[in-house]
Amino acid sequence: MTTRTTSPSTVATLSAQQITLRAGERTLLERFTHTFYPGEVWCIAGPNGAGKTTLISALAGLQQPAAGQVELDGVRVADWPPVPLARRRALMPQSAHDAFSASVLDIVMLNRFPHLAGWGWEGAADRAAAHAALDLLGLASFARRDVLSLSGGERQRVALAAVLCQDAPLLLLDEPLSHLDLHHQIDCLEALTAWASAPKRTVVFSCHDLNLARRFATHALLLDGTGVACAGPVREVLTPTLASRAFGYPLILLQDGGHEALIPAPRLPDAQRGSAGPAP
Repeated sequence: MTTRTTSPSTVATLSAQQITLRAGERTLLERFTHTFYPGEVWCIAGPNGAGKTTLISALAGLQQPAAGQVELDGVRVADWPPVPLARRRALMPQSAHDAFSASVLDIVMLNRFPHLAGWGWEGAADRAAAHAALDLLGLASFARRDVLSLSGGERQRVALAAVLCQDAPLLLLDEPLSHLDLHHQIDCLEALTAWASAPKRTVVFSCHDLNLARRFATHALLLDGTGVACAGPVREVLTPTLASRAFGYPLILLQDGGHEALIPAPRLPDAQRGSAGPAP
């Protein structure tokens, strides 16, 4: 299921053309075609091992699909020179490993590299971009802290600030909410949706929380790990039927006024399941 909700005149941001992704003998995604347009916030969802990280790596140009190709603005990602590509798309991996001591501000400014010229020294505009990214995520007071002193959740928020500081119109984020408590998960998603509201910006992120995805994403891409993908508006994809099929566990949708939540269906006790049939 592939749905396009954007006007035909809109310039495409990112396009997967008949891509196939494999992990060993398994086919994760088969002959998948879809275009991601500016103004959209996409959540990639699916069970562990379904191919979320593999897909983000392929979309970013870090992994070659087994078949097909990924295009950015009509040009194969593999044909983009590294620096112009980094100005066009930013990638946030699942985790960041800090090998040395540095201030949070310096770590965030590392993502300004694609915009530097000459000797590569940062200027006032680069420092302003770093401070703006920290401000957006409520990290202004962290600027002078040593990155090695941060907790896992704090480091995750700094990594997201660095990606925003890169000032690329396309963000590819692999599990940006990991290590975060609910309060900071919501803060980060609010920051991302606010960032994506500017013209010509697109966000694609992977996430395990289907209810946060339904609340903040505009679109969803649901993988089941067998080659099948469903893509479209988030509330048409993250449904009880499709999500239950993908995750292999029955889910139900609870509704209370204007609020909705996908939750696991209650299991019947073994004795009740065994006697659920009609009485003899």
